[in-house]
Formats: sequence, structure tokens, C-alpha cells
Amino acid sequence: MELPFDSQTGSSMGPENQSSVSEFLLLGLPIWPGQEHGFFTLFLGMYLTTVLGNLLIILLIRLDSRLHTPMYFFLSHLAFSDISLSSVTVPKMLMNMQTRQQSIPYVGCVFQLYFFMVFAGIDNFLLAVMAYDRYVAICHPLHYTTIMREGLCVLLVAGSWILSCVNALLHTLLLVQLSFCADSTISHFYCDLSALLKLSCSDIFLNELVIFTVGGMLLFLPLCIILSSYVRIGTIILRVPSTKGLYKAFSTCGSHLFVVSLYYGTIAGVYIFSSSWDSKDIIASVMYVVVTPMLNPFIYSLRNRDIKQSLVMCVNRVNVFKL
Repeated sequence: MELPFDSQTGSSMGPENQSSVSEFLLLGLPIWPGQEHGFFTLFLGMYLTTVLGNLLIILLIRLDSRLHTPMYFFLSHLAFSDISLSSVTVPKMLMNMQTRQQSIPYVGCVFQLYFFMVFAGIDNFLLAVMAYDRYVAICHPLHYTTIMREGLCVLLVAGSWILSCVNALLHTLLLVQLSFCADSTISHFYCDLSALLKLSCSDIFLNELVIFTVGGMLLFLPLCIILSSYVRIGTIILRVPSTKGLYKAFSTCGSHLFVVSLYYGTIAGVYIFSSSWDSKDIIASVMYVVVTPMLNPFIYSLRNRDIKQSLVMCVNRVNVFKL
């Protein structure tokens, strides 16, 4: 039996390695007709706030030598990851709102999925690394500089990047082996892995198995590190209860705990407690992809005395140059 022949590529096509669609349709946000301009302005402002706020955090950490510590080293990478995570999805969503064209090429969808998973994974690992850093700072303050040496910090960040890239590549390679049916409509504003698997005509058992094993392990292992770190921190604090100790611990860990709650709370809303891709899931995804990266700079700067002092110093420098 001969395989179908593609006149454009001059090659035979087999169902095992060819997708039946050349593009997908992103339905986007569930908004009423005529509200596109209002939502476009809103999300454009949120995206610009995300980019500028996180860039400011990175710039302050680079310019102020007092912020050249492991905690701010990790924070600068988290800020870069937040910028990248929003940039992978939000500009395409804004363009679709403005042009009212919902299509995205098959290749573009695959690349969007890959980079989304990369930066989402980096966020996940960095939050665990930062929790470990806070654990060492509070539970082993005398050995902090010895334990959190520069080489270990670089290794932890590099490991986060490598694990995230390998995980994203694994899921992406398994996805491109699938064939897709005539229905190419994605009920979302970006190419999500779960939404894409629902459109496949192929057997997705292996994809789902990898998601629940590898993906689950890489999600819950960092969460376990975060929980165990804060359980240990809480145990140390309760041994010597004092107002000063509680305030120091809260000022040190409060921002990180708030960010962790936002991150894992929205992930739970999207991937654990949702039964189907409906408006509630899209709202949770907006919180995860748009709102959380935008809030992170404010959470860390408003509750962080070092960041605020560095910002005041930079503003004073600018005013001196103006004079």
C-alpha cells in the first residue's frame, strides 16, 4: 500500500509523523464582543508593568553591591523568568485581540508550548531554591556564607535551567509525534499541553503517563522542598518564641511565602481542581501567567527594606545627574 504523496513537499506522508493541521485557532479570553479594546488596554498595561517592574528589580540588584547576595541572585533570575513567561503568551494574546485573528501556526504553537514550559518550570525550581536559601539563613545563620557559596548558587540556578529545558523538550517531542484531527480549536489564549492533547487523534497514553510521572515529580519535589524548609523554619522559631524573632522571620520569608501561595494556588486551580477548560480555568491561567509575574516585583520590593533603600539611592543618583 502506497503512502499519500504531498505535491508541495515532494515526499510521502505517513500518519505516524504528520499532523493533519497546519495551524490552530486560539479562542482567547471569554469576553463579549465590543469589549476587546478595554481588555487590550488592561492586559497591555499589566504586561508593561510586568516587564518594567521585573527589569527594575534586575537593574537594582546589578547596580547595588549590597544586593549581591544569594537571595537577590536567585530573585534576579526569578524576575527574568517572570518576564519571559509573560512574553511567551501575552503578546500573542494582545495581537489576537487587536487584529481579531485567532490563528497560530502549528510550529509557532509548538514553540510557544516549549518556552512556556521552560520558564514555568524555572519559576517552580527557583521558588524551591529560594526556600532552601531562607532555611539556611534562619536555621544556620553562622554557616550561611559557607553553605550558600557562589559556586553552589550558580549550580542551583544552572540545574534549574537544565531540568526545566529537558522536561519541556521531553513533553514537546512526545507531542509532535501525535496527529491532530480536523478540529483545531483551542479553548484558551495560549497553546497549553493539556488542551492540545485533547485535540489529538492519536493514542496519548504515553503523553499522559509522562505528565503524571515526570511532570508530577518535577512539580511536587520542589513543593516538598518548600514545605519542609518552612516546617523546619517554623520549628526553629517556636523553640525560641520572641517578637523580634517572629518579625525577623516574617520579614525574611513573608514575601517568598506570598509568591509561593500565588504560584501554587493558581497551578492548583488550573491543573488539579479543574475538570474541563472553561472560563474558570482561563481566569486561573490569567492569574498564573499575567497577574503573578506582575505582582512579584511589588511583593518583593514593598516588603523588602534593602530593595526600597536601593531604589531610593538610584532615584537620588538620577536627581543628582539632572542637577
